[in-house]
Amino acid sequence: MPYARVTENIGYRSLALLEEVGKISLLAWAVVRDIFRGKVNVKLTIDQMVKIGVESLPLALTTSAFVGMVFAVQIAGEFVKFGAGNYVGGVMGIGIARELGPAITGIVVAARVAASITAEIGTMKVTEQIDALRAFGSSPVRYLVIPRFLAAMTMLPLLTIFANVIGFVGGYLVATYVSKVNPVEYIANARRLLMLWDLYGGLLKTVVFGMIIAIIACYRGLHTYGGAKGVGESTTSSVVTTLISLFVVNYFLSILFFK
Repeated sequence: MPYARVTENIGYRSLALLEEVGKISLLAWAVVRDIFRGKVNVKLTIDQMVKIGVESLPLALTTSAFVGMVFAVQIAGEFVKFGAGNYVGGVMGIGIARELGPAITGIVVAARVAASITAEIGTMKVTEQIDALRAFGSSPVRYLVIPRFLAAMTMLPLLTIFANVIGFVGGYLVATYVSKVNPVEYIANARRLLMLWDLYGGLLKTVVFGMIIAIIACYRGLHTYGGAKGVGESTTSSVVTTLISLFVVNYFLSILFFK
């Protein structure tokens, strides 16, 4: 009965997915509840802001610069060919502010930080350091999750601001020097078409991205079993789950903010 077995397998996986979503939601609720109760360790949060934000800055800037340049290569030549070269600046500005800057920053931070958070907390879990925290009366949520949650949701928008600027400048250099777009028209059209909501909407998306990255990475770390092998599996699962979640959420946020 292969069909029955397939149906049973789909049902089992669906229930497992719903159970995991429920557990992640409960962790997120515990984090938000404790934040509103003032259970925030400022020193640990600042340490995580440095790790998540400052140490990710070179990677985010490099990636954004080249993505902006590639985007300009793809659109500037075609726009110039059809006599619409004066619109390149506006299209670049809107594309980077709404999608490229937030998405690239989210992907870079997810790939780098989610793996790091899960590996760190997962190692603490398998070496029973988290059990020791509980034994001393410390909450793993307050000590480990909240600082990373606050750091991610505050540093991603800041990283995105720098990424937007670098991506736009990279596109400007390629469009003006390679595709011969008029530099004055490039800037003037960007100022004319780019609205403040394009920037604010993109930054709001990265706040949500930061929450997702921190919660999923911490959840995977706190549910790591099986020694070093389990840490490796949790780290891989954390990055994959985080990236898929970012792509799905980005689609719906884009519709909500910009449709």
